[in-house]
Amino acid sequence: MESSEEDDDFPFIESITPQSKIDSLYQSHTEKGIRKVCCELIDLKDAVENLCGNMETKYLAFLRMSEEVVEMEHELIELRKHISAQRILVQDLMTGVCRELEEYNSANGDIGDSQQDLQVDELQSSLPSDTDIRKEIFLENIDVLLAEHKVEEAIEALEAEEKYCPELKGPGDTSSMEASYRSVFLKRKSMLEDQLIGITEQPLVGILELKKALSALIKLGKGPLAHQLLLKSYGSRLQKSIEVFLPSCSVYPKTFPATLSRLMFSIISVTTKESGSIFGDNPVYTNRLVQWAEWEIEYFVRLVKNNAPSSETVFALGAASNCVQASLTYCSMLESQGLKLSKLLLVLLRPYIEEVLEFNFRRARREALDVAEMDESSLLSPHSMSPLSAFVTSSDSVLVDSGMKFMDIVEDILAQLTPMAVLHFGANVLTRISQLFDKYMDMLFKSLPGPSDDDNLTELKEVIQFRAETDSEQLALLGLAFTILDELLPLAVMKVWSLKNESKELESESTVPNASITAELKEWKRNLQHSFDKLRDHFCRQYVLTFIYSREGKTRLNALIYLSGEGEDLYWGSDPLPSLPFQALFAKLQQLAIVAGDVLLGREKIQKNLLARLTETVVMWLSEEQEFWDVFEDESVPLRPLGLQQLILDMHFTVEIACFAGYPSRHVQQIASAIITRAIRTFSARGIDPQSALPEDEWFVETAKTAINKLLLGTSGSDASEIDEDHVILHDEMVSDSDETASSLSSTESFESFASASMGELDSPVYFTGSEG
Repeated sequence: MESSEEDDDFPFIESITPQSKIDSLYQSHTEKGIRKVCCELIDLKDAVENLCGNMETKYLAFLRMSEEVVEMEHELIELRKHISAQRILVQDLMTGVCRELEEYNSANGDIGDSQQDLQVDELQSSLPSDTDIRKEIFLENIDVLLAEHKVEEAIEALEAEEKYCPELKGPGDTSSMEASYRSVFLKRKSMLEDQLIGITEQPLVGILELKKALSALIKLGKGPLAHQLLLKSYGSRLQKSIEVFLPSCSVYPKTFPATLSRLMFSIISVTTKESGSIFGDNPVYTNRLVQWAEWEIEYFVRLVKNNAPSSETVFALGAASNCVQASLTYCSMLESQGLKLSKLLLVLLRPYIEEVLEFNFRRARREALDVAEMDESSLLSPHSMSPLSAFVTSSDSVLVDSGMKFMDIVEDILAQLTPMAVLHFGANVLTRISQLFDKYMDMLFKSLPGPSDDDNLTELKEVIQFRAETDSEQLALLGLAFTILDELLPLAVMKVWSLKNESKELESESTVPNASITAELKEWKRNLQHSFDKLRDHFCRQYVLTFIYSREGKTRLNALIYLSGEGEDLYWGSDPLPSLPFQALFAKLQQLAIVAGDVLLGREKIQKNLLARLTETVVMWLSEEQEFWDVFEDESVPLRPLGLQQLILDMHFTVEIACFAGYPSRHVQQIASAIITRAIRTFSARGIDPQSALPEDEWFVETAKTAINKLLLGTSGSDASEIDEDHVILHDEMVSDSDETASSLSSTESFESFASASMGELDSPVYFTGSEG
C-alpha cells in the first residue's frame, strides 16, 4: 500500500533517464561515429595510394612507348633513305648498262643494227630523263624533310624549286606531266602548311617556336592565315589562364577584377607587340587585331558580371571600382601601342557600374532609415569619437546613433571607390549621396512636431523612433543634420575626390578638367543644402505657428492690436515700444538663442541661420496672411494713425532684432519694406494721410534700437506685463516691472548668447514710409 501511495505522489518518476545512462549512450554513439570515420579515412588513404601507384606505372609505360615511337620514326627515316639510295644505284646501273650496250654495238659494226637499235630504244625509253630524276630527287628530299620536321630547310627547298620551275607558281598552259608534277608539289606544300598549323595549335608551344612557324607561313604566302593563328594562339592562352583563375574569384571577391584585368590586357599587349614585329603596320592586320581586342574586352566584361558578388553588397561596389581602375589603367598603357579601347570599355562597363551603384544605395537607404534595427556595432560605437556626440540628448541617443550610422554607410560606400571610378562615375555617386541625404532629412522631418506637408512619405511613418518635442531636442536634431551637411559629408567626399586629383592616371588625355570637378561638387552641395533647407524651414514654420496661434487655434498676432488704443500718435516723448506680440517674439528668440548657445555650442553659423530664418518666417507669415489685411480693408472697422505707426515700428523692430543679434537678412528687410509699403497704401485708401501721420524713418530706426536696449536691460514699462496667457505665452521671459525678470534679461550670459554686436555697431536699412510707396 505504501508503494502505491508513493507512485501516486510521483507518477512520472519512471520516465526520468539517469544522467549516467545518457552519458554512456551518447558517448558510445560518438565513439562509433569516430571509429567509422577513421575506417573510411583509412580506406580512402589506401585508394589514394593505389591510384598514385597506378598513375606512376602508367606514366612510366607512356614514357617507354614515347621513346619507342621516336626510335621507330628514326628507323623509318633511315629505311626511307636506304631505299632512296638503292633506287639511285639501280638507276645508275641501268644507265651504265645502256652505255655498255651502245659501245658494244659500235664495236661490232652494223650487224643486226635495226634489231639492236630497237632494243636500245626500248631500254632507254624505260629509263627516266635527267629532269625526271631531278624532280624525283627533290620530292624525296622534301618528303624526308617533312618527315624530320625540318621546316626551314623544307621552305628553302620549295622556294628554290619554284625559282627553277616558274610554272609551279601559276596554272598557265602546261602539259599533263608538268600539271601532274605541280599537283604533287602543291600537295607537299600543303603538308608543310599543315605541319606549321599544327605547331601553332600545340598547347605548350613556345613563343620563339610560334614566331618561326608564323614566319614560315608568311613565306609560303599565307599571311592572313598566320595572323589568324597568332590571334587564336594568344586567345587560347588567355582562355586557359582565365579557366585556371576563375575558381578563386569567390575567395577574393573584391580584387578578382583587377587580376582578371591584368590577365586580359597583358595578353592583348603581348599580342599587339608580336603582331607589329611579325606583320608590321599593315592596316588589314591592325584592323583585325583591334576587332579581336574588342571581342576579348566584351568577353572580359561578361566574366566580371558573371563572377562578381551580389550587386547590393559592398564587395560588389569594391569589385566594380577595382575593375574600372585596373582596366582603364591598362587601356591607357595600350594607347601607346595604338590601341584605344577606353571608350568601348566604359560603354560596356557603365550599365554594370550603374546597376551596382543603384543596388548599393538601395541597401544604404534601407539601412540608414532603419533606426528600429540599429546594429550592435552602431549602438556600441563610442559617441565621443564622432562630432555628432555633442547632440546626444539626456533622454535618448537614437538620434545620434542614426546620424553615425548614416555617415558609416556613406563612408563605407566612398571607401570602395577608386580614382578612376570617381573620375567617370563621380557625378553619379554624388547624385545618389544627395538623394540618400534627402531621404535621411525626410526621416528627421517626421521626427519634428507638426503635420507633414509631404503625403508621399508614408514609408517613413512606421520607423520613427525619435520624437523631438522640446526646443533643445529640435535644435539638436537640426544641429546634427547641419553637421552632417556642412562638415562630415564634405570631408568624407573630399577625401576621395582629392585622391582622384592626385592620381597619376588622371594626366592622360581622357581626364576631366578641374573646373568640371568643381562644378560637380558645387551642384552636389546645392542639392544637399536644398534638402536641409526643407527640414530647417519646417522647423521654423512650426515654431512660428506655435508662437502665433494659441492652443485653441486663435491667432495672437492679428490686426486688432493695431486698432485698439487711444490718441493719434505713439506718445513720442515716452519712448514707445513695439506691440506686445513682437515683444514676445523678441523674448522667444532670446530664449531660443540661449538654448541654441548650449545645444549648438561652437556652431555659430547654424545658430544665426536658424534665428534669421525664424525672423524671416514671421514677417513672411504676416505678409501672406490675407485675414490680417482684410481687417484693414474692411471699411466698417475704424483705422487710426496710431495703428499705422505701431505696425511700422514693429517692422523696424523686427529688422533691428536681426541686425543687433548678428544675423542681418536682406530678405527680412525686403519683406518688412513690402509690408510697410502695403500698410501705407491700405491706410491711405482709408483716408489717413501718411505724410502727416508718420515721422521720419530715422525716428523709427532709433526707437526700435532703443526698444531693444530697454528690453535687454529690463527697464520697459508695465505694458509687457499686461499680456494675458490667451494672447501670448511668454514662459516668464516677458519684460515686466519686476526686478527678477529685469535681472534675468539683463544678465551677461543672456546678452552674449543672443547679441554679439553692441548698440554702436548697428547698421539699419533705410525704409521709405511715404505715401508714394
